[in-house]
Amino acid sequence: MDAESPNEQEAERLVTPAAAPEEIKLDWALRPERLLDFVGQEQLKQNLLIAIEAAKKRSEPLEHILLYGNPGLGKTTLSHIIGREMAANVRVTSGPALERVGDLAAILSNLQEGEILFIDEIHRLNKTIEEVLYPALEDFSLDIIVGKGPAARTIRLPLARFTLIGATTKLSLLSGPLRDRFGHTYHLNFYEENDIQRIIERSAALLKLAIDSAASQLISKRARRTPRIANRLLKRIRDVAEIENNGAVNQAVAERALSLLAIDKYGLDEVDRRLLSTLIGKFNGGPTGLSTIAAAIAEEMETIETVYEPFLLQTGFLERTPRGRLATHRAYEHLGVQKPPATTLF
Repeated sequence: MDAESPNEQEAERLVTPAAAPEEIKLDWALRPERLLDFVGQEQLKQNLLIAIEAAKKRSEPLEHILLYGNPGLGKTTLSHIIGREMAANVRVTSGPALERVGDLAAILSNLQEGEILFIDEIHRLNKTIEEVLYPALEDFSLDIIVGKGPAARTIRLPLARFTLIGATTKLSLLSGPLRDRFGHTYHLNFYEENDIQRIIERSAALLKLAIDSAASQLISKRARRTPRIANRLLKRIRDVAEIENNGAVNQAVAERALSLLAIDKYGLDEVDRRLLSTLIGKFNGGPTGLSTIAAAIAEEMETIETVYEPFLLQTGFLERTPRGRLATHRAYEHLGVQKPPATTLF
């Protein structure tokens, strides 16, 4: 394992602002660097603060941490914050990037004492690679098979004590044995609108962008309760403000930009509305299977299930029943469609 293969180099990506393109640098600049600066998720933060302080007091690495929740809620940001709080280097990779056992073995064997390994989309780890993790997480050792056939033997190599932080949008796809090896498991919830507004105002200050409270409140109502979306909308609104209002963001500028982006008053975009209108127009409001909806609107099932459906469920525009997806009365009202008398909600 002296020389790393291209796959191994790809599997171990140290993501830092200095090495990233301009847009990614900007994204990293908007992310908080300390736990006390992280807005929202109060219970999670309290538990993490206690765990971090206790680990530092004992001069030990943190126990392994599993973060799960919808995309854009701050799993990657939290992993880097934990690294800074622990004064530890964070090595970044993802489940799909680890194609071979050797990719993971190369990363694990190069970890230093107290370092953090962050695996994004950990639910997509290959089963064989996942099994290599078990002794690494429990005993901080790596089992390597040398030779083939009857002459094969297992060598156990000691590893430095490290912390694994796994992030996933689909906790149910993680196997039981892997889930059980995490000492901390935290769920990231959707954010409250006042927390999103605080994030927008903080990001605007970092961007040196003048924004009034009416505009930040308007953006927070349309950001789908997700920080990543809030920051993305803010950057697009900043573009409109620079062209049309000398760089200042007020309510009128925010309304204009959101109208150009086709974001309505509830935060629904064009795909959300197309999903609901197709469900109502073609399938009488449902119930309809996910695969049928995906085919009808030309979107992937996983995209609908992960990106669009959670927010529609949270905001009451969609229901998920054993027979399929169902448009709610609120969806009919929002789209201005009369609900047929024969349609019933389960």
